[in-house]
Order: sequence, then C-alpha cells, then structure tokens
Amino acid sequence: MFIQTESTPNPATLKFLPGQAVLEMGTADFPTSDTADGSPLATRLFGVDGVEGVFFGTDFVTVTKAEAVEWDHIKPALLGAIMEHFQSGQPVMAADHTPTSGHAAHEGEDGEIVGQIKELLDSRVRPAVAQDGGDITFHGFDRGIVYLHMQGACAGCPSSTLTLKMGIENLLRHYIPEVTEVRPIA
Repeated sequence: MFIQTESTPNPATLKFLPGQAVLEMGTADFPTSDTADGSPLATRLFGVDGVEGVFFGTDFVTVTKAEAVEWDHIKPALLGAIMEHFQSGQPVMAADHTPTSGHAAHEGEDGEIVGQIKELLDSRVRPAVAQDGGDITFHGFDRGIVYLHMQGACAGCPSSTLTLKMGIENLLRHYIPEVTEVRPIA
C-alpha cells in the first residue's frame, strides 16, 4: 500500500491519500479525540501524540496537529497508523455511522433560498475545498447572513477568512441577491 501526502493551505493540517475509498459518501469530522468513538481509524490516529483533529472525505484523511509538534516527528507514525488500519480490514466507521450531507436542516420561510445556497455549496464550493482536505457546510441563514461550518483543513486555516469573504460570499451574493454576508461558526 502506498499512501500519498499533500500539504494544505493550513500549515497545521496534512492530507493523506491512501489510494482507496475512505468513506463511501459524505464526510466525517472528529475535532477532538473525545469525538472519535464512532471510528476505529480516527481512534487509531488520535493515538499518535500531537494529533488534534481528524477529518475523512471520500478518498482522503486529513490530520491536524498541535502547534508545538513538527510534521517530521509525527508523519511516519500517522502513515503507519493509516496503513495498519487499512491492512487490518477494520471498517473506517462503526456500523452505526450514517453518512449525512453535512448541511444543517432549515425550517421556515427561506426554504427556497436555503435550497439554492446548499446547491451552490455542493456544486461549486465543497469540491474545491475537498481538494484542500476540508469541507464547508451550511449551518444557518438569518436576515441575509449565511452561517457556514468549516471542517478539516478549513477549520483554523489562516486563509479561511479570505476564502469565505472573497470567494464564497461573492459567489453566493452573485447568484442569490438575498444573501448579504457570509460568516463562519465555531
């Protein structure tokens, strides 16, 4: 098994490409080790000292490290953990994991606008940020403001504010006049 690695715009995050499917569909975010119970692979990765976050896409694993830790020190252990996991035959996610679109549900009068926002995110934004090892999902819409949740490499990325304001906000405002601003949520 050969695992490729790619840097991301976030210097604290590295993208691992195991050359096979990680998730059949959707994404899975584990921002802390406490959230990794539903995934044998995430649990294994959090076993490496210095790992602060794990994120899965359909064909990649993104790992976020602590600021005080150097990639040169933990990258070999992470590659080993990923390789051991896939060779073990264990599932990436526990059997009770149900993949979701990642978008929050929206109830109310703005249903048509929210549908357009989600469609643009799915068709234009999410494929691009997946290339960088992350994901951006819809969290809410209120009086012209779109709230988005950033995951994986996008969470804590120095360029995420620029991506939100110059990229996503401009895109959404262009296609959906009701959108006035885009804000991240924690």
